[in-house]
Amino acid sequence: MNPAKRREIFTRFRAANPHPTTELEYSTPFELLVAVVLSAQATDVSVNAATRHLFPAASTPQAMLALGEEKLREYIQRIGLYKTKAKHVMQTCRLLVERHGGAVPKTREELEALPGVGRKTANVILNTAFGEPTIAVDTHIFRVSNRIGLAPGKDVDEVERKLLKFVPDEFKHDAHHWLILHGRYVCRARKPNCGACIIHDLCEYKNKEI
Repeated sequence: MNPAKRREIFTRFRAANPHPTTELEYSTPFELLVAVVLSAQATDVSVNAATRHLFPAASTPQAMLALGEEKLREYIQRIGLYKTKAKHVMQTCRLLVERHGGAVPKTREELEALPGVGRKTANVILNTAFGEPTIAVDTHIFRVSNRIGLAPGKDVDEVERKLLKFVPDEFKHDAHHWLILHGRYVCRARKPNCGACIIHDLCEYKNKEI
């Protein structure tokens, strides 16, 4: 895919949705961190349903530690892998208090040192909470990048490297959200909705249907 085509793809995404953001509900970097950790292999809808009750009860690392792991489990028990996630959240809260004064760190290295936080989660926090032009590659972005020819790669790391290289700087901050939403609602896994796609004429997917 040539640079002009890539630029036009993001120009159209921006025209259709000038200010994209995550569908996870949060009001602070800490709440976003917890929500992203809970969202692994789960839907944003299920996470939001849980955090709407959880965050009023515990919206800081200190409050979460006071709540306790057993009570946290009760709030998130309908989310997949909730026992492991509860453990990670509590361990992370302890480290936030001990090492960072209760604040969410702003560097990738410090974020990735937290339990349950990998490169993808760190990228989401850096981008959404702190405004850095990172691109977190989840299953939707991996699929879309390969399917349409935007940034094909054999694994998420390769796709991330190519996106950071190929996406024009002016679009980098929002690219993550545009691609996730496109993959979630239009370029779906089983059957992409090509008829509703605003970039169908730019897409290089061989089996597209218009």
